[in-house]
Amino acid sequence: MELHCHLLGSVRRQTFTDFVRRASLKALSDRVQAPLSEADIEAFYTRGEKPVGVLRVLRALDRWLLTTPDDFYRLTYEYLQDTASFGVCYSEFFWNPTGTSQIDGLGYPSVLAAIRRAIEDAQHDCGIVGRLVPAIDREAGANAARQMVEWVIEHRVHEVPGIGIDYQEALGPPEHFVEAYAMARRAGLRTTAHAGEFGLPARNVRCAMEQLQVDRIDHGYTIVDDPALVQQAIDTGLVFTVVPTNSYYLRTLAPERWALDHPIRRMRELGLRVHPNTDDPTLHHVTPTEAWGKMVRDFGFDLDALRLCMHNGLDSAWIDQTTRAQWRIEWAARFDQLRTSLKLLSH
Repeated sequence: MELHCHLLGSVRRQTFTDFVRRASLKALSDRVQAPLSEADIEAFYTRGEKPVGVLRVLRALDRWLLTTPDDFYRLTYEYLQDTASFGVCYSEFFWNPTGTSQIDGLGYPSVLAAIRRAIEDAQHDCGIVGRLVPAIDREAGANAARQMVEWVIEHRVHEVPGIGIDYQEALGPPEHFVEAYAMARRAGLRTTAHAGEFGLPARNVRCAMEQLQVDRIDHGYTIVDDPALVQQAIDTGLVFTVVPTNSYYLRTLAPERWALDHPIRRMRELGLRVHPNTDDPTLHHVTPTEAWGKMVRDFGFDLDALRLCMHNGLDSAWIDQTTRAQWRIEWAARFDQLRTSLKLLSH
């Protein structure tokens, strides 16, 4: 199960190259500078020891490279196809409609229709259930956030169970979006929010919990700095969709201390409920299998802890109770079967 993945951060290299070349040809004919170069593509897919931010590249996808609904169909289908190949059978993935809407002909309804087609085709072809989570672009401000929620409410479909928020947390703290989240909740939408991602104060996590009243938190690492808030999250059973390849901590922690000092390890020690995810799989060079493996290798999770992570995901996924109960039984049986197989192999 994947609950925290960004569609634009899952783009295959060949697909990205195709989009850039198309944009470059158009730029040449229009006698303007191309939005990205071949070197930019290379940099996007090269993850060094201290990875740097790639928001400019993601913004280019948003504003210049994705120009038709079929582009979003391709992105969505390929992401779900790739994710299903690692045994994932359910995914909730983010997309920011605000940036895309700046391109003529790419309003929310047209892109939504393309993504829905891809979700349906991927389920038929690959057996994976996909669900879209439109995300507020926090850098665009409160008015744009309310507008995006209005789009989601006006075009309600079962493939869109809720909303999220992402991009640079420092440029759009959660308190700016209380009204947008209240609109979503009144409409019956589920909610999540990126908070505490970039080492910003735990008060951002508190605001997401208490003022935005989210159903779960994406990242949330700095909650470990607030013992009272930790206890509040434990008492309410709040789940955090963590990312073991999070770029911020890879950049800011010494390599020899990274696995020991990463907040994910502390979150586990404090008893918080976490669920590992890829975030941006092609950018982070990580698969769902590797994300779960890093929880063991880097943060001290054993098989019992991973089993709890699986149930944390099931509890916080935006699925109906019948499906949740069915998957809880089926997935637990499968997990225990795999654990038994590992024990036999180790002997």
